[in-house]
Parts: sequence; C-alpha cells; structure tokens
Amino acid sequence: MPGRTRPHLRTTKEPSMTESTAEIPRPLEGVTVVDLTIALAGPYATLLLSGLGARVIKVENPDGGDRVRNNAPYFGREGLSMRRQHDDDMSLGVLERTRGKESVTLNLKDPAAAEVFADLVRHADIVVENYSRGTADRLGVGYAAAQAANPRIVYCSISGFGAGGVPGAGKAMDAIIQALSGTMMTSGEDGDPPVRVGIPVGDLSAPLFAVIGILGALRQAEATGIGQHVDVSMLGSLTALVAGEQSHLLEPLGRSGRTGRFMPRLAPFGVFRTEDGWVAICAPETKFAEGVLAALGQPELCHDERFASRDGRVEHADELHELIEEWTRTRTTEDVVATLEARGVPCAPVRRPAEAVGDELLLSRGDTMPLRHPTYGTAEGLIGSGLPVHLSRSRTGYLSSVPALGEDNERVYRDLLGYSGDRIDELASRGVIG
Repeated sequence: MPGRTRPHLRTTKEPSMTESTAEIPRPLEGVTVVDLTIALAGPYATLLLSGLGARVIKVENPDGGDRVRNNAPYFGREGLSMRRQHDDDMSLGVLERTRGKESVTLNLKDPAAAEVFADLVRHADIVVENYSRGTADRLGVGYAAAQAANPRIVYCSISGFGAGGVPGAGKAMDAIIQALSGTMMTSGEDGDPPVRVGIPVGDLSAPLFAVIGILGALRQAEATGIGQHVDVSMLGSLTALVAGEQSHLLEPLGRSGRTGRFMPRLAPFGVFRTEDGWVAICAPETKFAEGVLAALGQPELCHDERFASRDGRVEHADELHELIEEWTRTRTTEDVVATLEARGVPCAPVRRPAEAVGDELLLSRGDTMPLRHPTYGTAEGLIGSGLPVHLSRSRTGYLSSVPALGEDNERVYRDLLGYSGDRIDELASRGVIG
C-alpha cells in the first residue's frame, strides 16, 4: 500500500537500557506530577520529568484523550502506516510522549471534575498545563484552584505568549513561534524566503525552560513549604535563544544575520559539498585553519594576510570558503573527513535523521532508544528520543511502558485518592471520568 512501510517486527519486549540498570533511585522518585498537557510542548516537559523519575499522571479527556493519539504516523501489527489500519495501532506521538506515564480520564468540562482535580492536586507536587491562556482558569483547574487545594504545589503553565498574552487571536503553533521569534530569518541565504527549522524547535525549547523553572520552584517549595506559578512562553523561550546568538547585531556591522551554510562571524566554519554528499567543517581557531589549508595542499596560505588571523579569515570568509569547497567537491565525504581528522580539524559528515538517531553510541548511552508498542514490541528503525542527561550517582531515562487511554483510572482514583468502588462507578456512569 502506498505510504506504508513494513519494517521487520521484533515482538520480544526486551527491557530498555535504563530499565536493566541497577535499581538506583532516580532523582525525582517520590515526586508526583498531575499532567494536564496536550500535543507536544507540555507532554515533552512532563516526559522529561518522568525520565528523571517522577510519577506522572496524565489527565485526558474521556472522549478520545490527547489529540496526539490520532496523529499519523502509526505503528501496529502491520508496521508503520500513515493511516490507522487497526484499533490497536498507536500514534508514534503516543509511543514517544507518554512513556512511563499513567493515564486517567477526567472530563474537565463537567462541574464535578473540579473536586476530583483538587484531590489529585492534594496528592501531587507539580501540575503542568499548556492550554491556551485562560483556558485552565475557565475549566477550574488553573493555578488559583490548585493553590487552594495544595499551597505547596508547583504549577507550570506553558503557553504561546505567557500569562499576559498578546493582542489579537494569540494562537500559538510552532511555525507561528518560529516566525515571530526571528528564527526563520536566521537560516537560509540572503534573498531566500524565510526558512522554517525542520524540527519543531518552538515547541521543544519551551519545555526545556519549563523543567528548569519547575525544578527551581520545587527546590524552594521543599525548603519553604510554599509553591508558586511557573510561567513559560514559547515565544519568550525561542526568542531568548535567538537573542543569545546575537544574529540581530550582525546587520549593523555589515554582516548578514542569516547564516545559510556558513557562520558569518567565524571562518572557516560551515557545510561544504563533497563528491557524494556534504561535510561540516568547524575550524575558526588558527591551529585548525592551518590544518585545513595544509589539507588543501596550500600551507603557504597560513601566512597570507587574508587568512593568517582570525579576524582576517572572517573578513575574507567568502574567498576562504570557496577555496575549501573547490577541494571538497573533488573528494568523497569519507576522504574529506579522514584527511581533515588526520590534521586535527573538527569535521563530520552530514547525516540523515535515520542515520543519526540509530547511532550505536547514542543508543548505548540511552540518548536515543527504541520505541515499543505494548503488544507488538519494536521494529527496525523505530527509534525515539532518550534522556541525554546522565548522573554519576543515580539513573535517569524513560520507561518503555505506554498507557492506553484511562488505563490507570482504578490505580489512581482508588489507590492514590482512596475513592471507593461505588464512587468510581458513579463518576464513570455520569461521564466525569469516562
């Protein structure tokens, strides 16, 4: 069938690297997170907390759950597909972002849900949500409601533009954030249309800052007994990264703020075409630049006033980069890398994503890891993110378990909150929890 691949299935459920290591407590074990998040930015933040050992209780709408459950591509008994073929096919987004979490259903639009939410918060340390600004308050699950239930609660909101919002519709999607942050005008060449970064960097940068804020607030809550609201915006997070690189200051200095294949303020530094692909060369320091010129067979250029100093190489970067690419174009990527590495020059082949995520070094460290369907295991090339944070005294990393929608209702509502069977049945019959 067009659009579908059928990778070789491995139905054995071997433990992930992190699960097979010694049973050393993870850093956030004993911390409970109420996860109200949807889509990508929020779920990635709570995934990170889960990877550090927190118990993450994902609260989902009984009517379909997190919308990512219905996002292509899917994985199931017939392998990867862009369309759901069977009821037990699972979105790769679910296999990636719900690992190690528990799923409960709760209809937050039902007035009775407020009491259940309050009970969850009383048993929690952290709440994370990424609704549009004001939505959590309208549903009765905002910071004020959480704080009233538990003054120690650390409550994190990830939104497009922060608690203050922005004039207009204020709808935030990754491409909107990339556009407003200036990111799209830092890539590509002068005169090119705006270039969207290939991964959803707006969605992925905010949760990193969110987790930093959460951990800082959690430390203070443990010390003072008082929680607080952590407010992180996608636009603020990505724009802070843009500002940190200072691309906006290059144009007044006569340099393009768009990097294209090369870095305007460093040379030689960039991506060069080879006979069979591309190679990245990063050699701004004089000793590395000398290695590049020696590889070109022109060591005498080390004494050329254009290339002898760091500032000179930047001023004449176009000439220098043209010289280098004349050389790289006539050689294979493997030959270029081997020649430069022999001279101590930092360089690497440009890899496709599938090559990169399957790197044996990264897999062995747990920086990337196989994704696993609860029934059908994994498949060749079915790899997702790991947790690239390694501690010397405690383990980190994601569990491979992926919950079905509402799978943990009984465990959470009965065992954690202490609800009786009759009350759980009543809430279920009224549609509050499913």
